[in-house]
Amino acid sequence: MTNSKYRIALDAFGGDYAPLNEINGAYQLLNDSYHQDVDLYLVGHQQNIRNVIKEQGYNPDLIKYINAEERVNMDDDPSEVLKKKKNSSIYVGISKLKEGEVDAFVSAGNTGAMLAVSTMILGRINGVSRPTIGSFFPTITDYPVLVLDVGATVDLKPRYLYEYAVMGSIYVEKMLNINRPKIGLLNVGEEETKGTDQIKETYNILKNSSLNFIGNVEGRDIFSANADVIVCDGFVGNIVLKFAESFLTILKSKLKQYSEKNIINKLKTGLVVPILKDILQQFDYQSYGGVPLLGVNGVSIIGHGKSTPLAIKNMLIRAKEIIQKDINKQIEKTLTNLEN
Repeated sequence: MTNSKYRIALDAFGGDYAPLNEINGAYQLLNDSYHQDVDLYLVGHQQNIRNVIKEQGYNPDLIKYINAEERVNMDDDPSEVLKKKKNSSIYVGISKLKEGEVDAFVSAGNTGAMLAVSTMILGRINGVSRPTIGSFFPTITDYPVLVLDVGATVDLKPRYLYEYAVMGSIYVEKMLNINRPKIGLLNVGEEETKGTDQIKETYNILKNSSLNFIGNVEGRDIFSANADVIVCDGFVGNIVLKFAESFLTILKSKLKQYSEKNIINKLKTGLVVPILKDILQQFDYQSYGGVPLLGVNGVSIIGHGKSTPLAIKNMLIRAKEIIQKDINKQIEKTLTNLEN
């Protein structure tokens, strides 16, 4: 970064509740005294953005604008976005990142489009075969576990999983201040002989690497904090992610059903709900904001489609931290050194 401020571009039309949540989240950051070193750019239809800012009573001069006439819908095919939506907020924002006009791009929009456009325009970091998307899961401790890949690549190649482990280890060490993060390989059993031929080969690569590899872990270990980083292919990881995301919805539904049966149940539920809210706060994706697309040659952050203003703010903070700690340079240095 060559200037004194962190230049972060936010996709104003990326989430399910855009642009309102994006704008509210942006101003939450701008009004935070700890982040006055950020120049914030909103990417999208400029007049529409200005209209919402005016309706919310914000100062429009605090924001910079990058105009993009189109938006990427959640059901848009990523390949079609690359071909036909070059004036969309995702395409324009990532292009500005490539051109060096901003230092990071953040979006709560179409994950597939973010992956495709980021990879195509930014390219891969030297030494990276496939970029990866991770997700933080809560554990029984105060520290979350990073699971990756959760959907970027469904092909299972041992080299990819090894690179995910390297990138995840660097990210967790720098962002969570965990020295030599413990790496686990998601498998159907803990024994070294379990799993497919590809998993066994990955096990051997990780076992003989300089990473702090603890061996195979099972699905039940994700929340146990036995590992700081868990690697798997995107097919398995995405299923795990979607299953975990459904947990809170099911729990809330069951509690409601229970409380509606009679007055006694309603009183019981009233007593336990405040406690549950405190405990389940760790499951709230808002606190983690977004996660970077690790392996692309730029800071590209992907957030949840239903991101609230708080989640948007935390995504922007995450982008700033990744710039500060130069995560991509660390990844490139580590992987290229391993090849030499």
